[in-house]
Amino acid sequence: MTTISSAGTMSGAGAGFLDKERTIAAAGFNRWLVPPAALCIHLCIGMAYGFSVFWLPLSRAIGITAPKSCPDITLAQELFTTTCDWKVASMGWMFTLFFVVLGVSAALWGGWLERVGPRKAGFVAALCWAGGLVLGAVAIYVHQLWLLWLGSGVVGGVGLGLGYISPVSTLVKWFPDRRGMATGMAIMGFGGGAMIGSPLADWLMNQFKTPTSVGVWETFLALAAGYFVFMMIGAFRYRLPPAGWRPDGWTPPSEKKTMISEHHVHLDNAHKTPQFWLIWWVLCLNVSAGIGVIGMASPMLQEIFAGKLIGLPDVGFNALNAAQKGQIAAIAAGFAGLLSLFNIGGRFFWASLSDYIGRKNTYYTFFILGIALYALAPTFAVTGNKLLFVLGFGIILSMYGGGFATVPAYLADIFGTQFVGAIHGRLLTAWSTAGIIGPVVVNYLREFQLSAGVPRDQLYNSTMYILCAMLIAGLICNYLVKPVDPKWYMSEAEVARLQAASAGAAAGQTGSFGIGKGGLDGRAALFWLFVGIPLAYGVYMTLLSAIKIL
Repeated sequence: MTTISSAGTMSGAGAGFLDKERTIAAAGFNRWLVPPAALCIHLCIGMAYGFSVFWLPLSRAIGITAPKSCPDITLAQELFTTTCDWKVASMGWMFTLFFVVLGVSAALWGGWLERVGPRKAGFVAALCWAGGLVLGAVAIYVHQLWLLWLGSGVVGGVGLGLGYISPVSTLVKWFPDRRGMATGMAIMGFGGGAMIGSPLADWLMNQFKTPTSVGVWETFLALAAGYFVFMMIGAFRYRLPPAGWRPDGWTPPSEKKTMISEHHVHLDNAHKTPQFWLIWWVLCLNVSAGIGVIGMASPMLQEIFAGKLIGLPDVGFNALNAAQKGQIAAIAAGFAGLLSLFNIGGRFFWASLSDYIGRKNTYYTFFILGIALYALAPTFAVTGNKLLFVLGFGIILSMYGGGFATVPAYLADIFGTQFVGAIHGRLLTAWSTAGIIGPVVVNYLREFQLSAGVPRDQLYNSTMYILCAMLIAGLICNYLVKPVDPKWYMSEAEVARLQAASAGAAAGQTGSFGIGKGGLDGRAALFWLFVGIPLAYGVYMTLLSAIKIL
């Protein structure tokens, strides 16, 4: 016989502590406990954005005080050398590995996640992300670049993919009345992970460094331990609502007026619909435009404004001396930090706004406003208006983050909630693609312009217009998104069979469990404080860096 305990778990024969059936919420469970559980995982895996903090120390891991370089070494030789320090560019491939593996693993195992539930997926994500850091530490200790790529890049990348999508379906089901806000709160954490992890890693490296070590492998191990504990707390606090649960007083909006479907499309059929591929391109083009700017934010500000950043309005970048270039580099680092704050804030703001204006209208805003801001960027640069330039790119990066946070709710509206986590996983291949397209467009066009003799303050003009064209294409794709053809809907019998386990686990539990539409009680408030303190620390450290730009 199966019973439901007051803690919100199920006990009974045959149910392991990681099983989906053990995560069905009991009477009295507060749904506001679920978003901070998701943040526990996203704040950890979001450190993927901050890995560049390790590159300079690792570039002198053997030389300690200065890089022990081997100028003629090839990348293939660099993978196995134990006598030469690694180049920063070679380690930079980690970012490509992270986001390609993230998209591939989310696509491959999204269906598995829906079957086994968020707890088991979060558990495996913690093992992979922390385990990847441990392997990375071993790689640094024995100085093997291939093992660093395999450990942190591939194994860690699987943890990224599973951790990223683990809360999506759960949050959408707990907050049918505020889908955008719920997913925005969690995915905000992914953007905030680097704000916490980068200064923490910098501090740890300073504590661990010795005359014979730059302190990176020790930092990897410390981070692995901390992240593993934090992610396990999140995984074991996940709860699923019983099948058919709704908040008190909430009724689904009219499907005809809102494009929010009451039906469900099976994972095996979602990619057969034009809607999936249209939204795939919507995300890919929005992300491609933003991710290219993220990668070049620091050099872009330095090359466009140069001496203007330090009170020398007539001095171009090439005319600055080494000390002056160091000054503007510090200011540009503040610009990158400020963009990260816009990125994080946009994830919550735009996703929450989409609950009121609709997902399609939110993406219309991204594309139309983005086109205008990219087109005006060269004007801001020519006039030397630093404030408008920074504000414009801040808004652009807020919409980059907002695109990530809004797309899970967009998918739930179009395809229903039954497989939204797995469908979202497959859609993230658009992110992997954008991670290649965006930087290639921005970086290679910059190199082409440089070789053609274009002045540094005009290097990015053509790039901005190309990004405008990409956003116009995204705008057209968004316009073409219509409700799914009813032939793809699952029957009520199919949905009932899939929900049978949840229905059985929650036998006798009906209504809203007293949750209603809100109810941030003491226990939920403490959990929010638990994740809020490190996030506040990250914001504070980023503001300290960003204030240098003023």
